[in-house]
Amino acid sequence: MRQKKRPWRPLFLLIAILGMMGLSYLLWSPGKTFQDGRHDLRSNGIWLQHGWLGDDQWFQRNRKDKALFRDEGKIKALAALLANHGMKYVFPHACPCDPSGRISPVDPVQTERFLDHFEGFRVLPWVGGVLGVHCSPQSPKWRDNFVSSVVDLLRLHPRLAGVHLNIEPLPSGNRDFLLLLDELRHTMPSGKILSVAAYPPPTRWHPFPDVHWDEAYFRQVAQRTEQVVPMMYDTAIRVPKVYRYLMSSWTSEVLDWSGDTQVLLGIPVYDDAGVGYHFPAVENLQNALSGIHEGLNARKSLPKNYAGVAIYCEWEMDRQEWDYFRREFERVPDGPRR
Repeated sequence: MRQKKRPWRPLFLLIAILGMMGLSYLLWSPGKTFQDGRHDLRSNGIWLQHGWLGDDQWFQRNRKDKALFRDEGKIKALAALLANHGMKYVFPHACPCDPSGRISPVDPVQTERFLDHFEGFRVLPWVGGVLGVHCSPQSPKWRDNFVSSVVDLLRLHPRLAGVHLNIEPLPSGNRDFLLLLDELRHTMPSGKILSVAAYPPPTRWHPFPDVHWDEAYFRQVAQRTEQVVPMMYDTAIRVPKVYRYLMSSWTSEVLDWSGDTQVLLGIPVYDDAGVGYHFPAVENLQNALSGIHEGLNARKSLPKNYAGVAIYCEWEMDRQEWDYFRREFERVPDGPRR
């Protein structure tokens, strides 16, 4: 006599599997929290807005108030704020270059005024633009104009520490970009820093090759520069735990891939809600630092090439975020942590 099939068995098995998956997710807790400042070397970086160095024409085109940036009191206050939070490298926006390759002009008087108050920092103007619109590294003429305008800027303002290069997007394996780096490094004045806004490693969570570099290419870029700052955001990830896990993985990978080149880990502090590639409830200061803490804590000691984090960006940081950064990341040398 044949036994009757029990149709509830497959359903029960499915429910059990889903229950186990749900429980596993609930128990999964990527990221770490430390409030003792163990990962802060007081040599962090931050991207600044254009007005701090911008020329008069930029203010006119964008209908911005020069008094918000060219007042010495405001410059001094910015320097004090950033120094208080362990910033050492500042990247004031000087993008985009024009299609011929000449970088965006700065105001010479304002640049010197800014440098007067940022004497204890490394100031690296943020140069570059959009690939195929402002930037054509495949063109020898464009590269020549770009390199010569960078050199002119550094010679006119010798207190600048170097430049921070950012071209977006930039597919892995782009040989013209490597050639541009070679030409910059060989032409810039001695002792200047060539810093690059780098792209993070490939990941299944964000399969877009234009904004990720494989290990071989990442190493090639790092070998040609003094500093890499991987932009560890714009992943379109919607789940905070996944982003924290990815930040931990990326932290380990980019430090291993950079060799002896200094690394600042780029973290997001901006809204841009509705753009599709960034969800501020996921990509934020809290989740980014949590993932970085986990990636660094997995090592016996901090790598020699690790310098800290780089915040994108200064103009979207508010008092609450600065307080969180102090509490969850900073090493406070004077007195107890508040």
